[in-house]
Amino acid sequence: MTPNLTLAPDTLSTAHPSKDTLSVSSRDVGATAAAEILQVKNLSKIFGPKPERAVEMMRQGIGRNEIFEVTGNMVAVDDVSLSVRAGEIFVVMGLSGSGKSTLVRLLNRLIEPTSGSVILDGRDIAPMSTVELREVRRKKMAMVFQSFALLPNRTVLDNIAYGLEVSGQKKAQRYDTARAALQRVGLGSYEKLLPSELSGGMQQRVGLARALAVNPAVLLMDEAFSALDPLIRFEMQNELLRLQKEEQRTIVFISHDIEEAIKIGGRIGIMKDGRLIQVGTPAELIQTPADEYVRDFFRNVDVSRFLKASSLMQKPSKGVISCDTGTSASRYLTEMIDASVDCAYVCDEDGRFVGCVTLERLHKAGDRSVRDALHPDLHAVQTEADLHELASVALNREYDVPVVDGDGKFAGVVSCRTILKQVLERRAA
Repeated sequence: MTPNLTLAPDTLSTAHPSKDTLSVSSRDVGATAAAEILQVKNLSKIFGPKPERAVEMMRQGIGRNEIFEVTGNMVAVDDVSLSVRAGEIFVVMGLSGSGKSTLVRLLNRLIEPTSGSVILDGRDIAPMSTVELREVRRKKMAMVFQSFALLPNRTVLDNIAYGLEVSGQKKAQRYDTARAALQRVGLGSYEKLLPSELSGGMQQRVGLARALAVNPAVLLMDEAFSALDPLIRFEMQNELLRLQKEEQRTIVFISHDIEEAIKIGGRIGIMKDGRLIQVGTPAELIQTPADEYVRDFFRNVDVSRFLKASSLMQKPSKGVISCDTGTSASRYLTEMIDASVDCAYVCDEDGRFVGCVTLERLHKAGDRSVRDALHPDLHAVQTEADLHELASVALNREYDVPVVDGDGKFAGVVSCRTILKQVLERRAA
Protein backbone atom coordinates (compact mmCIF):
# COMPACT_ATOMS: atom_id res chain seq x y z
CA MET A 1 0.00 0.00 0.00
CA THR A 2 1.15 3.53 -0.73
CA PRO A 3 2.77 5.22 2.29
CA ASN A 4 0.18 7.00 4.41
CA LEU A 5 0.41 10.78 4.38
CA THR A 6 -0.64 11.10 7.98
CA LEU A 7 2.42 9.18 9.12
CA ALA A 8 4.91 11.62 7.60
CA PRO A 9 6.79 13.66 10.24
CA ASP A 10 7.57 16.96 8.50
CA THR A 11 5.47 19.74 7.10
CA LEU A 12 5.42 20.20 3.34
CA SER A 13 6.50 23.71 2.35
CA THR A 14 3.96 25.54 0.21
CA ALA A 15 3.55 28.80 -1.57
CA HIS A 16 1.73 30.15 1.50
CA PRO A 17 3.36 28.87 4.71
CA SER A 18 0.75 30.53 6.92
CA LYS A 19 -1.87 28.30 5.31
CA ASP A 20 -0.04 25.00 5.91
CA THR A 21 -1.73 24.16 9.19
CA LEU A 22 -5.48 23.92 8.80
CA SER A 23 -8.02 23.60 11.61
CA VAL A 24 -10.06 20.46 12.13
CA SER A 25 -13.75 21.32 12.16
CA SER A 26 -16.17 18.91 13.83
CA ARG A 27 -19.02 18.75 16.29
CA ASP A 28 -16.70 17.36 18.97
CA VAL A 29 -14.13 20.13 18.62
CA GLY A 30 -16.86 22.75 18.80
CA ALA A 31 -18.26 21.17 21.94
CA THR A 32 -14.85 21.13 23.58
CA ALA A 33 -14.54 24.87 23.23
CA ALA A 34 -17.97 25.60 24.73
CA ALA A 35 -18.30 26.95 28.26
CA GLU A 36 -19.55 24.68 31.03
CA ILE A 37 -22.99 25.79 32.16
CA LEU A 38 -23.71 22.94 34.60
CA GLN A 39 -21.23 21.24 36.92
CA VAL A 40 -21.90 18.28 39.17
CA LYS A 41 -19.32 17.62 41.87
CA ASN A 42 -19.19 14.46 44.02
CA LEU A 43 -22.97 14.14 44.02
CA SER A 44 -24.45 11.29 46.05
CA LYS A 45 -27.90 10.20 47.13
CA ILE A 46 -28.57 7.54 49.74
CA PHE A 47 -32.13 6.49 50.52
CA GLY A 48 -32.67 5.26 54.04
CA PRO A 49 -33.02 6.35 57.67
CA LYS A 50 -29.35 6.56 58.63
CA PRO A 51 -27.09 7.23 55.66
CA GLU A 52 -23.95 8.04 57.67
CA ARG A 53 -22.77 4.42 57.86
CA ALA A 54 -23.48 3.95 54.16
CA VAL A 55 -21.39 7.03 53.34
CA GLU A 56 -18.45 5.61 55.27
CA MET A 57 -18.75 2.27 53.47
CA MET A 58 -18.90 4.07 50.12
CA ARG A 59 -15.61 5.79 50.96
CA GLN A 60 -14.09 2.37 51.57
CA GLY A 61 -15.12 1.28 48.07
CA ILE A 62 -17.79 -1.18 49.19
CA GLY A 63 -20.48 -1.92 46.60
CA ARG A 64 -24.05 -0.79 47.02
CA ASN A 65 -25.50 -4.32 47.32
CA GLU A 66 -23.32 -5.03 50.35
CA ILE A 67 -24.11 -1.59 51.78
CA PHE A 68 -27.81 -2.36 51.50
CA GLU A 69 -27.41 -5.75 53.18
CA VAL A 70 -25.48 -4.26 56.10
CA THR A 71 -27.25 -0.90 56.60
CA GLY A 72 -30.61 -1.16 54.84
CA ASN A 73 -29.74 2.02 52.93
CA MET A 74 -29.84 2.16 49.14
CA VAL A 75 -27.09 4.05 47.33
CA ALA A 76 -28.92 5.51 44.34
CA VAL A 77 -26.18 7.90 43.15
CA ASP A 78 -22.59 7.31 44.14
CA ASP A 79 -20.10 10.21 44.00
CA VAL A 80 -20.96 11.41 40.49
CA SER A 81 -19.01 14.27 38.93
CA LEU A 82 -19.60 15.62 35.44
CA SER A 83 -19.97 18.84 33.49
CA VAL A 84 -22.40 19.89 30.77
CA ARG A 85 -21.36 22.36 28.10
CA ALA A 86 -23.55 25.18 26.89
CA GLY A 87 -25.48 24.19 23.78
CA GLU A 88 -24.89 20.43 23.93
CA ILE A 89 -27.20 17.47 24.40
CA PHE A 90 -25.67 15.44 27.22
CA VAL A 91 -27.27 12.00 27.51
CA VAL A 92 -27.20 10.04 30.77
CA MET A 93 -27.98 6.42 30.10
CA GLY A 94 -28.00 3.11 31.89
CA LEU A 95 -30.18 0.13 32.67
CA SER A 96 -33.12 0.22 35.06
CA GLY A 97 -31.84 0.89 38.58
CA SER A 98 -28.59 2.48 37.42
CA GLY A 99 -29.45 5.79 39.10
CA LYS A 100 -29.95 7.93 36.02
CA SER A 101 -33.46 9.18 36.87
CA THR A 102 -32.44 9.91 40.44
CA LEU A 103 -29.47 11.86 39.12
CA VAL A 104 -31.58 14.13 36.91
CA ARG A 105 -33.90 14.89 39.84
CA LEU A 106 -30.92 15.81 41.97
CA LEU A 107 -29.95 18.41 39.38
CA ASN A 108 -32.97 20.58 40.19
CA ARG A 109 -33.44 19.33 43.75
CA LEU A 110 -36.69 17.51 43.19
CA ILE A 111 -34.72 15.05 45.30
CA GLU A 112 -32.42 16.42 47.98
CA PRO A 113 -28.81 15.19 47.67
CA THR A 114 -27.03 13.44 50.52
CA SER A 115 -23.79 15.16 49.58
CA GLY A 116 -22.12 17.01 46.75
CA SER A 117 -23.00 20.09 44.74
CA VAL A 118 -24.80 21.13 41.56
CA ILE A 119 -23.52 24.40 40.12
CA LEU A 120 -25.70 26.16 37.54
CA ASP A 121 -24.28 29.25 35.88
CA GLY A 122 -21.73 29.59 38.68
CA ARG A 123 -24.22 29.16 41.57
CA ASP A 124 -24.59 26.09 43.75
CA ILE A 125 -28.27 25.22 44.06
CA ALA A 126 -27.77 23.12 47.20
CA PRO A 127 -27.90 26.02 49.72
CA MET A 128 -30.66 27.88 47.90
CA SER A 129 -33.84 28.77 49.76
CA THR A 130 -37.21 27.43 48.64
CA VAL A 131 -38.00 30.74 46.95
CA GLU A 132 -34.67 30.83 45.09
CA LEU A 133 -35.03 27.21 44.04
CA ARG A 134 -38.53 27.85 42.74
CA GLU A 135 -37.19 30.63 40.55
CA VAL A 136 -34.48 28.34 39.20
CA ARG A 137 -37.08 25.72 38.25
CA ARG A 138 -39.34 28.30 36.64
CA LYS A 139 -36.74 30.21 34.65
CA LYS A 140 -33.43 28.38 34.39
CA MET A 141 -33.94 24.63 34.58
CA ALA A 142 -37.14 23.28 33.03
CA MET A 143 -38.06 19.61 32.95
CA VAL A 144 -39.91 17.35 30.50
CA PHE A 145 -41.25 14.16 32.08
CA GLN A 146 -41.96 10.77 30.55
CA SER A 147 -45.59 10.96 31.71
CA PHE A 148 -46.31 14.23 29.84
CA ALA A 149 -47.76 15.72 33.10
CA LEU A 150 -50.31 17.87 31.28
CA LEU A 151 -53.27 19.43 33.09
CA PRO A 152 -56.31 17.61 31.65
CA ASN A 153 -58.80 20.45 32.17
CA ARG A 154 -56.67 23.07 30.40
CA THR A 155 -56.30 23.62 26.68
CA VAL A 156 -53.03 23.02 24.89
CA LEU A 157 -52.28 26.75 24.92
CA ASP A 158 -53.08 27.08 28.63
CA ASN A 159 -50.88 24.10 29.45
CA ILE A 160 -47.94 25.70 27.68
CA ALA A 161 -48.60 29.08 29.31
CA TYR A 162 -49.01 27.62 32.81
CA GLY A 163 -45.42 28.13 33.95
CA LEU A 164 -45.48 31.70 32.68
CA GLU A 165 -48.76 32.29 34.49
CA VAL A 166 -47.32 31.03 37.77
CA SER A 167 -44.33 33.34 37.35
CA GLY A 168 -46.69 36.32 37.09
CA GLN A 169 -46.39 37.10 33.40
CA LYS A 170 -49.30 39.08 31.92
CA LYS A 171 -51.89 37.12 29.96
CA ALA A 172 -51.28 38.63 26.52
CA GLN A 173 -47.52 38.22 26.82
CA ARG A 174 -47.63 34.64 28.08
CA TYR A 175 -50.06 33.60 25.33
CA ASP A 176 -47.82 35.13 22.68
CA THR A 177 -44.86 33.23 24.12
CA ALA A 178 -46.88 30.00 24.36
CA ARG A 179 -48.06 30.28 20.75
CA ALA A 180 -44.48 30.79 19.57
CA ALA A 181 -43.38 27.68 21.48
CA LEU A 182 -46.30 25.73 20.04
CA GLN A 183 -45.27 26.75 16.53
CA ARG A 184 -41.71 25.55 17.18
CA VAL A 185 -42.94 22.01 17.91
CA GLY A 186 -45.27 21.96 14.90
CA LEU A 187 -48.63 22.18 16.69
CA GLY A 188 -49.65 25.74 15.93
CA SER A 189 -53.22 24.85 14.95
CA TYR A 190 -53.98 22.74 18.05
CA GLU A 191 -53.98 25.41 20.76
CA LYS A 192 -57.69 25.10 21.65
CA LEU A 193 -57.75 21.33 22.08
CA LEU A 194 -57.59 19.46 25.38
CA PRO A 195 -54.77 16.96 26.05
CA SER A 196 -57.23 14.05 25.79
CA GLU A 197 -57.88 15.01 22.17
CA LEU A 198 -54.23 14.60 21.22
CA SER A 199 -52.13 11.54 20.43
CA GLY A 200 -49.30 10.53 22.74
CA GLY A 201 -46.71 12.09 20.45
CA MET A 202 -48.65 15.34 20.31
CA GLN A 203 -48.98 15.42 24.09
CA GLN A 204 -45.23 15.03 24.44
CA ARG A 205 -44.74 17.89 21.99
CA VAL A 206 -46.96 20.03 24.20
CA GLY A 207 -44.84 19.06 27.21
CA LEU A 208 -41.72 20.04 25.29
CA ALA A 209 -43.29 23.34 24.20
CA ARG A 210 -44.22 24.12 27.82
CA ALA A 211 -40.60 23.67 28.85
CA LEU A 212 -39.32 25.73 25.90
CA ALA A 213 -41.73 28.57 26.68
CA VAL A 214 -39.83 29.57 29.81
CA ASN A 215 -36.60 29.72 27.78
CA PRO A 216 -34.52 27.78 30.33
CA ALA A 217 -30.74 27.78 30.49
CA VAL A 218 -30.87 23.98 30.90
CA LEU A 219 -33.61 21.61 29.77
CA LEU A 220 -33.90 18.30 31.66
CA MET A 221 -35.62 15.44 29.84
CA ASP A 222 -36.27 12.29 31.87
CA GLU A 223 -37.01 9.35 29.53
CA ALA A 224 -39.14 11.87 27.65
CA PHE A 225 -39.81 9.62 24.65
CA SER A 226 -39.80 6.20 26.32
CA ALA A 227 -43.61 5.87 26.56
CA LEU A 228 -44.14 6.59 22.86
CA ASP A 229 -44.63 4.11 20.06
CA PRO A 230 -41.42 3.43 18.08
CA LEU A 231 -42.40 5.49 15.04
CA ILE A 232 -43.58 8.46 17.11
CA ARG A 233 -40.48 8.16 19.25
CA PHE A 234 -38.32 8.33 16.11
CA GLU A 235 -40.20 11.44 14.99
CA MET A 236 -39.73 13.10 18.39
CA GLN A 237 -36.00 12.40 18.32
CA ASN A 238 -35.80 14.06 14.92
CA GLU A 239 -37.90 16.97 16.20
CA LEU A 240 -35.54 17.46 19.12
CA LEU A 241 -32.52 17.43 16.81
CA ARG A 242 -34.23 19.93 14.51
CA LEU A 243 -34.94 22.28 17.41
CA GLN A 244 -31.40 21.83 18.69
CA LYS A 245 -29.94 22.73 15.31
CA GLU A 246 -32.01 25.93 15.26
CA GLU A 247 -31.63 27.02 18.89
CA GLN A 248 -28.58 25.25 20.40
CA ARG A 249 -30.14 24.65 23.83
CA THR A 250 -28.40 22.90 26.70
CA ILE A 251 -30.16 19.59 27.31
CA VAL A 252 -29.60 16.79 29.82
CA PHE A 253 -31.44 13.81 28.38
CA ILE A 254 -32.05 10.59 30.34
CA SER A 255 -32.40 7.37 28.33
CA HIS A 256 -32.02 3.61 28.62
CA ASP A 257 -31.85 3.16 24.84
CA ILE A 258 -28.31 3.15 23.42
CA GLU A 259 -29.47 3.86 19.86
CA GLU A 260 -31.40 6.89 21.07
CA ALA A 261 -28.39 8.04 23.09
CA ILE A 262 -26.04 7.71 20.13
CA LYS A 263 -28.46 9.45 17.79
CA ILE A 264 -29.10 12.58 19.84
CA GLY A 265 -26.17 12.81 22.25
CA GLY A 266 -23.16 15.04 21.68
CA ARG A 267 -21.69 13.25 24.70
CA ILE A 268 -22.98 10.31 26.70
CA GLY A 269 -22.48 9.40 30.36
CA ILE A 270 -23.04 5.72 31.14
CA MET A 271 -24.17 4.78 34.66
CA LYS A 272 -24.10 1.49 36.55
CA ASP A 273 -25.12 0.86 40.17
CA GLY A 274 -25.29 4.59 40.85
CA ARG A 275 -21.80 5.28 39.50
CA LEU A 276 -20.78 7.13 36.37
CA ILE A 277 -18.65 4.61 34.46
CA GLN A 278 -17.59 6.62 31.42
CA VAL A 279 -18.30 9.91 29.65
CA GLY A 280 -17.49 10.50 26.01
CA THR A 281 -18.73 11.19 22.52
CA PRO A 282 -20.51 8.28 20.83
CA ALA A 283 -17.37 7.61 18.79
CA GLU A 284 -15.16 7.59 21.90
CA LEU A 285 -17.43 5.13 23.68
CA ILE A 286 -17.62 2.88 20.63
CA GLN A 287 -13.89 2.90 19.91
CA THR A 288 -12.47 2.99 23.46
CA PRO A 289 -15.02 1.57 25.95
CA ALA A 290 -13.86 1.79 29.57
CA ASP A 291 -14.85 -1.79 30.36
CA GLU A 292 -16.98 -4.75 29.28
CA TYR A 293 -20.12 -3.14 30.70
CA VAL A 294 -19.77 -0.19 28.32
CA ARG A 295 -18.76 -2.45 25.44
CA ASP A 296 -21.84 -4.63 25.95
CA PHE A 297 -24.15 -1.69 25.32
CA PHE A 298 -22.98 -1.59 21.71
CA ARG A 299 -22.76 -5.33 21.10
CA ASN A 300 -26.08 -5.66 19.25
CA VAL A 301 -26.11 -2.20 17.67
CA ASP A 302 -24.93 -1.46 14.13
CA VAL A 303 -22.66 1.39 15.16
CA SER A 304 -21.26 1.82 11.64
CA ARG A 305 -23.76 4.57 10.93
CA PHE A 306 -22.72 6.40 14.10
CA LEU A 307 -18.98 6.35 13.39
CA LYS A 308 -18.45 9.56 11.44
CA ALA A 309 -15.52 10.83 9.42
CA SER A 310 -15.21 13.68 11.94
CA SER A 311 -14.26 11.21 14.68
CA LEU A 312 -11.98 9.01 12.55
CA MET A 313 -10.04 11.67 10.67
CA GLN A 314 -6.59 13.05 11.41
CA LYS A 315 -4.98 16.31 10.35
CA PRO A 316 -2.01 15.45 8.12
CA SER A 317 1.32 16.88 9.20
CA LYS A 318 2.45 17.22 5.58
CA GLY A 319 1.07 17.00 2.08
CA VAL A 320 -1.33 19.94 2.25
CA ILE A 321 -0.82 22.49 -0.51
CA SER A 322 -2.41 25.92 -0.24
CA CYS A 323 -2.14 27.76 -3.53
CA ASP A 324 -3.73 29.39 -6.52
CA THR A 325 -4.57 26.41 -8.73
CA GLY A 326 -3.29 28.38 -11.69
CA THR A 327 0.25 27.97 -10.34
CA SER A 328 2.59 25.73 -12.33
CA ALA A 329 2.34 22.07 -11.31
CA SER A 330 6.11 21.62 -11.59
CA ARG A 331 6.56 23.98 -8.64
CA TYR A 332 5.32 21.29 -6.23
CA LEU A 333 6.74 18.15 -7.84
CA THR A 334 10.19 18.40 -6.23
CA GLU A 335 8.70 19.42 -2.88
CA MET A 336 6.46 16.32 -2.81
CA ILE A 337 9.40 14.08 -3.71
CA ASP A 338 11.54 15.62 -0.97
CA ALA A 339 8.69 15.23 1.51
CA SER A 340 8.22 11.54 0.55
CA VAL A 341 4.50 11.89 -0.16
CA ASP A 342 2.76 10.41 -3.19
CA CYS A 343 -0.48 12.34 -2.80
CA ALA A 344 -1.16 15.90 -1.63
CA TYR A 345 -4.35 17.75 -0.74
CA VAL A 346 -4.84 21.05 -2.53
CA CYS A 347 -6.72 23.94 -0.91
CA ASP A 348 -7.32 27.48 -2.06
CA GLU A 349 -6.07 30.43 -0.03
CA ASP A 350 -9.27 30.40 2.08
CA GLY A 351 -8.74 26.78 3.10
CA ARG A 352 -11.43 25.29 0.84
CA PHE A 353 -10.57 21.87 -0.53
CA VAL A 354 -9.96 21.89 -4.30
CA GLY A 355 -8.76 18.35 -4.98
CA CYS A 356 -5.87 15.90 -4.82
CA VAL A 357 -2.66 15.71 -6.80
CA THR A 358 -0.30 12.75 -7.12
CA LEU A 359 3.35 12.67 -8.16
CA GLU A 360 2.38 10.97 -11.39
CA ARG A 361 -0.19 13.61 -12.34
CA LEU A 362 2.09 16.51 -11.37
CA HIS A 363 4.84 15.01 -13.52
CA LYS A 364 2.49 14.65 -16.50
CA ALA A 365 1.17 18.19 -16.06
CA GLY A 366 4.71 19.64 -16.27
CA ASP A 367 4.52 23.41 -16.68
CA ARG A 368 0.75 23.41 -16.89
CA SER A 369 -1.32 24.50 -13.88
CA VAL A 370 -2.02 22.59 -10.68
CA ARG A 371 -5.64 22.65 -11.80
CA ASP A 372 -4.69 20.41 -14.75
CA ALA A 373 -2.98 17.97 -12.36
CA LEU A 374 -5.97 17.43 -10.04
CA HIS A 375 -6.98 13.78 -9.83
CA PRO A 376 -10.51 13.33 -11.26
CA ASP A 377 -11.46 10.44 -8.97
CA LEU A 378 -10.10 11.46 -5.53
CA HIS A 379 -13.11 13.33 -4.16
CA ALA A 380 -13.72 14.41 -0.56
CA VAL A 381 -16.42 13.28 1.87
CA GLN A 382 -18.29 15.38 4.42
CA THR A 383 -17.43 15.25 8.14
CA GLU A 384 -20.81 13.54 8.73
CA ALA A 385 -20.06 10.67 6.34
CA ASP A 386 -20.52 7.40 8.24
CA LEU A 387 -18.43 4.24 8.16
CA HIS A 388 -20.61 2.67 5.46
CA GLU A 389 -19.94 5.58 3.10
CA LEU A 390 -16.25 5.67 4.01
CA ALA A 391 -15.88 1.96 3.36
CA SER A 392 -17.49 2.24 -0.10
CA VAL A 393 -15.17 5.13 -0.97
CA ALA A 394 -12.05 3.38 0.35
CA LEU A 395 -12.68 0.27 -1.78
CA ASN A 396 -11.34 2.11 -4.81
CA ARG A 397 -8.66 4.19 -3.07
CA GLU A 398 -5.00 3.70 -2.38
CA TYR A 399 -4.70 7.13 -0.75
CA ASP A 400 -6.23 8.66 2.36
CA VAL A 401 -9.78 9.98 2.00
CA PRO A 402 -10.00 13.80 2.32
CA VAL A 403 -12.70 15.23 4.57
CA VAL A 404 -14.36 18.65 4.27
CA ASP A 405 -16.66 20.56 6.61
CA GLY A 406 -20.00 22.15 5.76
CA ASP A 407 -18.25 25.16 4.21
CA GLY A 408 -16.11 22.99 1.95
CA LYS A 409 -12.95 23.64 3.97
CA PHE A 410 -10.37 20.90 4.33
CA ALA A 411 -10.80 19.29 7.76
CA GLY A 412 -8.50 16.26 7.65
CA VAL A 413 -8.10 12.79 6.18
CA VAL A 414 -9.23 9.29 7.06
CA SER A 415 -6.73 6.61 6.18
CA CYS A 416 -7.88 3.48 4.37
CA ARG A 417 -6.16 1.48 7.10
CA THR A 418 -8.33 3.13 9.76
CA ILE A 419 -11.48 2.44 7.75
CA LEU A 420 -10.53 -1.21 7.25
CA LYS A 421 -9.69 -1.61 10.94
CA GLN A 422 -13.09 -0.23 11.99
CA VAL A 423 -14.96 -2.42 9.52
CA LEU A 424 -13.16 -5.56 10.76
CA GLU A 425 -13.79 -4.66 14.39
CA ARG A 426 -17.51 -4.18 13.70
CA ARG A 427 -17.69 -7.58 12.02
CA ALA A 428 -15.82 -9.23 14.88
CA ALA A 429 -18.25 -7.73 17.41
